[in-house]
Amino acid sequence: MLLAMCALPLILHLPEGQLSPEGRLPFYTRLIDGWQARDGEVRLVPHDRATALAMVEATPGFHIFDHGRLRHPRALNAGVAYVYPFWHLDPWGIRAFSSIVAQAFDPAMIPQSPARAFADRLRTRLVLGRKSRYAQPQEHIALPQGGIAVFLQNSSYRDLTETCHLMIDQMLAALTAREDPRPILIKPHPLDIDEGRHRALRLLARHDPRVRVVAANIHDMIAAASVVVTINSATGIEAMLQGKPVILCGRADFHHNATTVTTAAELDAALSSPPPSRDHDAYLFWYFRQMCLSAQSPTLVEDVLARIAAQGFDPAAFGLSPA
Repeated sequence: MLLAMCALPLILHLPEGQLSPEGRLPFYTRLIDGWQARDGEVRLVPHDRATALAMVEATPGFHIFDHGRLRHPRALNAGVAYVYPFWHLDPWGIRAFSSIVAQAFDPAMIPQSPARAFADRLRTRLVLGRKSRYAQPQEHIALPQGGIAVFLQNSSYRDLTETCHLMIDQMLAALTAREDPRPILIKPHPLDIDEGRHRALRLLARHDPRVRVVAANIHDMIAAASVVVTINSATGIEAMLQGKPVILCGRADFHHNATTVTTAAELDAALSSPPPSRDHDAYLFWYFRQMCLSAQSPTLVEDVLARIAAQGFDPAAFGLSPA
């Protein structure tokens, strides 16, 4: 009884739309259900970035922030890690801001057969299934082969601006300034409704015969390309599924398996040189299976407890009953 009275809660800071079960993502639903099944207390509060740190300091327990970037010994940040069902549960943040950016990747430490089997499952689901994070056209469009595939992102997102080495306009200017006959296939981000951006792309295509602005399926574009260029889009991960070299023009937590450039000159050099050899399957296994959590894991509560313990917080403080 004393243990139950002293037990500390798990506090989830969620967007308003996920505070009710109807709008909640499966990761949180399964975590809440599994936690409560072990007699643990879960509290749901709105995610308010302005008061987040003060609330952690003032509220005993352990805190998880949806799409957070808060660093504290009693907090982790959660969000989908590019490809569902994999999630970040990270002490720094998610995606470009996750602590994976500082981890060391050694392909020699990754078991080859499990890595290949894992990557094959992803290829079957995503590449052969022609699926991505956002809905993709299913019709096949004839595309020139051997070109440079460029995937743009929504420039209105604050996170993109903070992580750019080259802004979108700088990246496109550097690409078209090069004396390279290869076609340049550009796919705007599906959520970018900036008409100024779309007009600029149409103008660019009219003035440069190499440039083609397309709305093709992402996987068709990657298959047709010799190299993929982006700032830090999830298309970089998807390109790895097809074994294509990736050039990043911004900060990304999957930089280990790509070439990162910070200037137009570096971008030119990267496109002019043979791409380095990469073990894409080993990397995908390491990134998703070892650095992230699966929302479908049968041991999700234990997986989360392990991440919490890595923060130096004693999981016994939750007073959970045995699994």
